[in-house]
Amino acid sequence: MGRLPLIGRLSFHEYIALLVGFSLLALETILRSTILFLPKSIVHWFYQRSEILFDRFTSVAKKRGQTTEEAVSNAVRTAKDFGELCSYYGYAYEEHVVMTKDGYLLTLHRVPEPKGQTTPTSAHKPVVYLHHGLLMNSEVWVCLTNEERCLPFVLVEQGFDVWLGNNRGNKYSKKAVHRSPTSTEFWDYSLDDFAWHDIPDSIAYILTRTHVCSLSYVGFSQGTAQAFAALSLHPQLNQKVNVLIALAPAMSPAGLAARVVDALMKASPTSMYLFFGRKAILSSTPTWQAIFYPPIFTYIIDGALRFLFAWRGDNIAGSQKIAAYAHLYSYTSVKAVVHWFQIMREAAFQMYDDDVSAGGALQGRAYRPTRFPTRNIVTPVLLVYGAADSLVDVDAMLRELPEHTRVCRLVGYEHLDILWGQNVHKDVIPEVVNALRVHCETPDSMRVGVKVFERDNAEGR
Repeated sequence: MGRLPLIGRLSFHEYIALLVGFSLLALETILRSTILFLPKSIVHWFYQRSEILFDRFTSVAKKRGQTTEEAVSNAVRTAKDFGELCSYYGYAYEEHVVMTKDGYLLTLHRVPEPKGQTTPTSAHKPVVYLHHGLLMNSEVWVCLTNEERCLPFVLVEQGFDVWLGNNRGNKYSKKAVHRSPTSTEFWDYSLDDFAWHDIPDSIAYILTRTHVCSLSYVGFSQGTAQAFAALSLHPQLNQKVNVLIALAPAMSPAGLAARVVDALMKASPTSMYLFFGRKAILSSTPTWQAIFYPPIFTYIIDGALRFLFAWRGDNIAGSQKIAAYAHLYSYTSVKAVVHWFQIMREAAFQMYDDDVSAGGALQGRAYRPTRFPTRNIVTPVLLVYGAADSLVDVDAMLRELPEHTRVCRLVGYEHLDILWGQNVHKDVIPEVVNALRVHCETPDSMRVGVKVFERDNAEGR
């Protein structure tokens, strides 16, 4: 007797979890649809009520006025976009648009000069390209509550020409030449498309614009996976990237800490399509963010991260969370998330499995999706990861990366700590600067202040 394609592979508990999940999603859809039709005054009323409830049921006393820390956190939180975040700290920025070979329009952000400087200092400065993680955009790099912990600002002060990328579909790249973002076709992309088009096309544009031969790549989380994939698929790209610095690197995570969710997604990654459809995932997040008082929204995000990944977030200050979580989410496709669950199921850094009916795990050796040939990467690689990061299996990663890969292990760090931790200016940024000094195209053009920066942080450890 034949088995149902999804339910036949699920246990009783997983089947119950599936039904509960559908019920919660249906409830959330009804609530969000209702909110969309409410006047702004009513939405604001709910926001005020959530603030009152928070103050009433927590030990946090409402203060008269704001401390400097609270004022900075609030300013960063309420900044509308990348430009306002840069302007708050006194940095000029540029926006560029690059069209990929398959017709998507991607926004690149650039911070070309140190604070207060509007005219170019010199040509052919070393170029560094930063790329964000899953469900993020370029704002995650600049939404910190002080400058010394903000990697792009530190790098531009050290003499770098800093560029920041954005994936197709996110807040800054939600447009294509031949596809509308309201169509299913627009969201039909995965890691494969980031690797084939977004990363190499963005790098090509930057090199053409800056007239340099190569740049340095700093990625976070999925931004590292996109680089691993792109460099493995495009041999010529290795000549254009002089070093890959992978922060909280992602390649083939073991899975989620939430066992029921992990088992369900590994049993059938495409069940994500049943939950979320085939367009953008978690598109309702901005709506709930507008409804809830920021500390409440922070608690919700913390709870979700603890449930899914067992991250405690103890190394990130509360004021930093309130500031940064407002910029944490950005749109991506459901297909991109399905791709990650396929990778987790197979425990292999592979391309998207289009033949979902076959199922590599069920076919044994008769069927296996194509893997990214990451051992072929020639570019120098540095992995900077947290010892407490549940998504990083560095031993498994090193087996798939070239032998020249170097590793920096940070004790007590989790995933998001690498971006927003209280001591990133002591533990993370010096590692990045050191690697750039060794590998960047024109290291002599970096400011002498680099040595002081590193020494001061070393003394502060």
